[in-house]
Amino acid sequence: MTWLIAMMGFSVAATIGAGIWLELKPRALPASAVLKNGLLANLLLFGLGLAGAMLLGVQEAMAAEPVAGAAAEITLGKGLALLGIGLPTGLAAIAAAMALGPIGSAALAVIAEKPEMFGRTLVYMGLAEGIAIYGLVMSILMLGKL
Repeated sequence: MTWLIAMMGFSVAATIGAGIWLELKPRALPASAVLKNGLLANLLLFGLGLAGAMLLGVQEAMAAEPVAGAAAEITLGKGLALLGIGLPTGLAAIAAAMALGPIGSAALAVIAEKPEMFGRTLVYMGLAEGIAIYGLVMSILMLGKL
């Protein structure tokens, strides 16, 4: 298990190191194929380490006594209900992010031309962010019914 975590740490460190190197020396870029292959190798290494840690970690966690006792309390219906409760928050957050992207870029463009429009752009961004808050409120209300 330790070697899997070390493999994932090496992959993350290599990716961060490559990013720092490319930030400091952008003109010394290697061939694009070499860069792509290196990043793909790091991604593959990280993915294999993550899959191995999940497979080995689940086995160790389920063998523990407190976890085995707690898992017996959650039924299939309760588990599906909890997933259904989390769904509105996740979908609302994704929708808010999709709305805030264009609104934020347009707001920055307007503020660059007319700084006095700052207050209005905040209102528009707040309206888009309200979508995520509505999803969170719905999840909290549904969690109270469970």
